[in-house]
Amino acid sequence: MASRLPTAPPVLSGYSYIRPLGAGGFADVFLFEQNMPKRSVAVKVLLQDVVDGQVLRMFNAEADVMARLSSHPAILTVYDASISADGRPYLVMEYCPTSPGSRYRREQIPVAEILNTAVKVACALETAHRSGVLHRDLKPSNILTTSFGAPVLADFGIASSLAGSDPEQLFAMSVPWSAPEVIQETTTGTIQTEVWAFAATIYSLLAGRTPFETPDGRRTTTEQLKQRIGRARYTPIGRADVPPALEHVLAQSMSRAPGDRPATMLMVAQQLQQVQVGLGLQPTPLEVAVEEWAAAGGPVDFENDRMRGVMVSEVPVVSGRAPRRGRSPVRSVTDDGTRFVDAAEQRRGSRLKLSLVVGAAVIIGATATVGVLSATGVL
Repeated sequence: MASRLPTAPPVLSGYSYIRPLGAGGFADVFLFEQNMPKRSVAVKVLLQDVVDGQVLRMFNAEADVMARLSSHPAILTVYDASISADGRPYLVMEYCPTSPGSRYRREQIPVAEILNTAVKVACALETAHRSGVLHRDLKPSNILTTSFGAPVLADFGIASSLAGSDPEQLFAMSVPWSAPEVIQETTTGTIQTEVWAFAATIYSLLAGRTPFETPDGRRTTTEQLKQRIGRARYTPIGRADVPPALEHVLAQSMSRAPGDRPATMLMVAQQLQQVQVGLGLQPTPLEVAVEEWAAAGGPVDFENDRMRGVMVSEVPVVSGRAPRRGRSPVRSVTDDGTRFVDAAEQRRGSRLKLSLVVGAAVIIGATATVGVLSATGVL
């Protein structure tokens, strides 16, 4: 979290402001209540003075990635995205009241709970990878807990394409959980760097500290952390209830050489299931998108840097009237032959129809009056 205070919340139609939730380097997060349907939501709003082409690309990609992936039960749901009245892009997301990231330094989280969370998040990452997306910012604070106690992966703000690395892409990292090759800036992200960051995150939840902090809690500088990560010497967690099999999975996933790590997040999830079985626990089901689903949607455009807000849709009006002589009212013709008439022509047609209806009503009324007079013998 940033040390600064949050900016003023945006005024959003259909939402009532409640309170701030947090402040970051690029955005603030506020708690709002949606008026219809009634529910609590988290609104992430970009800071006005940092909005440029690069930030807009990141924001648009985050919105599109989360919209594509949030049908997965372990990925945070996004409800809406637009631009506020004061020109700030914002995201409306599911509100999660708690996070293991806010607990692991204050309390010892049970191993069984962490294993369940780990399998679910590993499956969420596997689904993202199958969709061609790298998260690139795995850490305890980006795992949230829904109101029903389910873990979900959040914050795809620096996500990137798995298809290829942009040479101008930012080297974004959260140092305590970043792989050696990211620290050394030899890559901006791969599946193997995700495996490392995931294992470092689970290690933190179990140990109550990041992997390369000293157990006695002595202050460690960022440079010292980078040096220790570069050496990549795994230190056992030191909890009596953490089985050696779990230590082995984490140590392998945090190997210094990327090729020594598991090739996919699905492999990591399966290894964690075996740890659950060894502890006599019910293995957490694997929830991974099938290849057909991953290939069904179009790729996310990570280069889109346009301000994208509410669009006004135009509904064409179909008319069966013949065009007036000397001009064609047809605006366009679809493949099936449907003709769309322009608005002016449609208004003229509506006025003519109204005149005909009124005229017919007058004639019918006059005829009825004559009939009544004849029946009474006046005529």
